[in-house]
Amino acid sequence: MRSDELSIQSMNFAVSIINLVKDLKSKHETIISNRIGRSGTSIGANIREAQYAHGKSDFT
Repeated sequence: MRSDELSIQSMNFAVSIINLVKDLKSKHETIISNRIGRSGTSIGANIREAQYAHGKSDFT
């Protein structure tokens, strides 16, 4: 895991999203919780993809 500020913030955000999803699922709100879980945790993958881009065209 990287130790730069963006990676740390995205990890903390993902943990918060996972906790929110757990809370929503306990209230039987499964449809919205699944969508929030997928979109909220995908930010880490997008950041990693941008950080390891090989060139400008790969970055965009």
